[in-house]
Amino acid sequence: MNTAVVTQLAERATPLRLDLEAPFDDLGSLTERVRDAKVVAVGSAVRQSHELLTLTDRVMRFLIEQHGFRSLALEGDYLASFYLDTYVRTGEGDPQAILAQARSFLRFAEILDAVRWIRARNERNPGDHVRIVHLADLPREAMRLASGEDLEQAGADAIIAWHERTGDRIVYWGGLAHTANGLATGKNAGSYLRARIGSGYVSIAMTFHHGSLPSLVDVPPADYAEAVLGAVALETYLLDIHGRWPASVCEWLDGPVKTRLIGPGVHELHGPPLRMWFDFVIHSRRVTPARAL
Repeated sequence: MNTAVVTQLAERATPLRLDLEAPFDDLGSLTERVRDAKVVAVGSAVRQSHELLTLTDRVMRFLIEQHGFRSLALEGDYLASFYLDTYVRTGEGDPQAILAQARSFLRFAEILDAVRWIRARNERNPGDHVRIVHLADLPREAMRLASGEDLEQAGADAIIAWHERTGDRIVYWGGLAHTANGLATGKNAGSYLRARIGSGYVSIAMTFHHGSLPSLVDVPPADYAEAVLGAVALETYLLDIHGRWPASVCEWLDGPVKTRLIGPGVHELHGPPLRMWFDFVIHSRRVTPARAL
């Protein structure tokens, strides 16, 4: 491992707090890039980690409170999103029961906390609601029969259509394989969004080094991006991977990359340079299980 790269990354990494009540000053380096964004995606390498879900929630709250984002796109279950949108707007329904019947990667107390936070905020601001993106008019059978790329495009099209209809700027909460831009394996939602809205799409990667989910996840191989990111001596941190970097870091950021996805099973994602895929990385050295509903 190139220790010079690790040292230089550490010099620019911003330590992050896991406290949902903490001030947002540690997320300030996102500001310049998200100020004019239409969609900010927060894509996680694993969907059942307490740390990554909590950090995603903090980014969502930061974008809503500090930058005027007014819709949340929860990837993967549009029927649940329809009922959750009703709940955050009106208070009707039971969000825990809705999430308990949703896709498995949404059945966590950390996501319930985020939904309840939106509802509480809407109650305090009756003329300035935050919404949840949904596709209530798309038949479920059509979604079931669609191919993988068709589903990715449908998800991107739904986000664009929601933005055009409401004018809302959108936080896209999803999986890293869907939010990354320019996958070698084929078109995904992030690629479609970048093609449609260009720099109006900002992609944040949520990665980790090791931990339990609750099964043990060992440290990554040395040639994975997480091996380098995990060598930075911080438990959780934010890294802007664009801008001016020393030549050794540029060589790493602009070279072919491998990264790890969990769920279900362990998968390798490989392809273009890291900073072609993402604008920022949020990294947690260790992950623990999310709280199941």
